[in-house]
Amino acid sequence: MTDAVLFAYVPVFRHYLGRIAGLSERANTDQLESRLSPDGFDALTHFAIAQGYVLRALLPVLGRDVPKMPDVADADGLKARGALVGETLDAMTAVEFDGAVKRSVTHVAGEAELTQSAFDFLTLYAAPNFFFHMGQGYAILRAQGADVGKGDFDGFHSYPKGFSFVTGAAETVQQ
Repeated sequence: MTDAVLFAYVPVFRHYLGRIAGLSERANTDQLESRLSPDGFDALTHFAIAQGYVLRALLPVLGRDVPKMPDVADADGLKARGALVGETLDAMTAVEFDGAVKRSVTHVAGEAELTQSAFDFLTLYAAPNFFFHMGQGYAILRAQGADVGKGDFDGFHSYPKGFSFVTGAAETVQQ
């Protein structure tokens, strides 16, 4: 296992930060403030937590402290926070990850205090938490009727407007 495996997460997180920005731009305020359950976070908060996990995932692996992030109250705040996280990612270099795979990270997960290898922390804890919160935000937007699909989530898939695997339906889009 090499440090390059850990550095490989930088472009992954950079890509999906952009996807969060795109998803939030396609939603209205009511959709961003909606929840899957009364005791769960709203979509905006899930997206903000996902953004925070980018730095929570990478900075401890580098032996650096995670800075306090600005609170997010609306889509503009989410956009500003995403830009701040993106700037931090853009400044990271492969050299910074030299020796990272030999580090351990001590952190709190809920009420559990854990010490994990940098590799396990990033791959088994932090990255999955990023995708959990991004996925929850996406699911809320879908459930609330936002015009978002799988391509908006991953940036790769493309389907005709109105396509459904369930019904097989797709609208014919005229140009």
